[in-house]
Amino acid sequence: MKKIALLFLAVLVAGVLAACGEGKSEEGSGGTGSSDKLVIQVGTSPTYPPFESDVNGELVGFDIGLIKKIAEAEGFEVEFSTMQFDGLVPALIAGQIDVVVGAITITDKRLENVAFSNAYYKSGLSILAKPSSGITGFDDLQGKLVGIQKGTSSYNYLIANGVEDRNIKQYADISTTYSSLDTGGIDAVLYDNPSNINYITTQTTDAEIVGDILAGEYYGIAVNKKKPELVEKINAGLAKLQENGEYEKLFDEYLNGEKNGLIEGVAKPEDVVIKVQ
Repeated sequence: MKKIALLFLAVLVAGVLAACGEGKSEEGSGGTGSSDKLVIQVGTSPTYPPFESDVNGELVGFDIGLIKKIAEAEGFEVEFSTMQFDGLVPALIAGQIDVVVGAITITDKRLENVAFSNAYYKSGLSILAKPSSGITGFDDLQGKLVGIQKGTSSYNYLIANGVEDRNIKQYADISTTYSSLDTGGIDAVLYDNPSNINYITTQTTDAEIVGDILAGEYYGIAVNKKKPELVEKINAGLAKLQENGEYEKLFDEYLNGEKNGLIEGVAKPEDVVIKVQ
């Protein structure tokens, strides 16, 4: 989700990093650990199950499992830093972290500032609403209050398709967005379909997915632009996982075997980029 941050980076980097650095490990970015293996600092926002979440203090999810398996395949180690989603890319640009895993959509705006691995998941947006709302598809969102997670592709899609800014309510994380829907604070949620499916199947709610899947988009692992060699390592590791079957196993482990987002072969960033400018 998946996500198109509005990057006014000259302002954001200085302001956001002070607020989001609490998850940074003491080890220097891109340093080496006691085993002399390369240690990569990975930024994530653990508020997006089933891709990344915090369960009893442990980071789990598809993205977490993926980067760990890539690291194992390529012989490096990872250390995780957690922060708000809209702080991830600014932190990456500033060199506070080396890579970001967070269901990050590959967009032209982001490619101006960071590098991406080959895509590892194909996603799309869906609408979550209660039956009592009368919402059955995107056209019904006009005049309704739509909740989204701040900094995601949902905002750009809504604006581009005629929903007024005053009818969009942004939240710091998706769990708060879902809670607002359940308590009547908003009429609908527009968010990544895998997360919406996970929510309605694991939580007690009468909300349901309505209408068509919108805005096909691809997730990639974002990498500091100054580290092209790291992009190569990640791509090599991803290819190995695709070949040995470990990549597909992640869908069974974290997505209940749902493989609609599975990518066969190589999906280069430049071939799947979403244009938002």
